[in-house]
Order: sequence, then C-alpha cells, then structure tokens
Amino acid sequence: MADLRLGDTLDDYCVKCKQIMNHAVVSLVDGKPAKVRCRTCHNDHDYRHEQAPPTRSQLKKQALFNQVLESVAPPPPPEDAPAKSPRRRS
Repeated sequence: MADLRLGDTLDDYCVKCKQIMNHAVVSLVDGKPAKVRCRTCHNDHDYRHEQAPPTRSQLKKQALFNQVLESVAPPPPPEDAPAKSPRRRS
C-alpha cells in the first residue's frame, strides 16, 4: 500500500451501511489508517481492513463447536520411545 495521508480514499466495511464503501482516512497511527469516515453516511469508525464482523449465527456456531471440542476426550499420550538397546562395551 502506498503511503496514506489524511483525507485519502480507501475501501472499508461500514458498520452503519453494512457494506464495503468508500471511506476517507481520518487518523493515522504509524502510517496506517486508524479511523476512517464513510463517504456515504459520514459515520466515523475504526479501520476494519474490509472485514465484516461475524454474524450472530456465526458466533453461535463457533460457541457450539467449542462446546463439542471441550467434551471430546483428548487423544491418549504417545507411548514412550522403544526400549534402549544395551550398551556395547569396548
């Protein structure tokens, strides 16, 4: 990504519009956008790297999956290495 400046336009997920829209950079931290403003609804929010937040159904599925993983017994530990061969005497 080229060096960004305040006011530059980039695409990001708007939490109010619920779509990827054009945004203007409002603040920068270490040369990376921290806050952006939607050019459609003028809502300011953190830069989300064009990632939509997970839906409620996705969160519910993840919670159920975690419950199943917790209920499953862990696999038995691997057996120790084979018995060592006797030492050779020189």
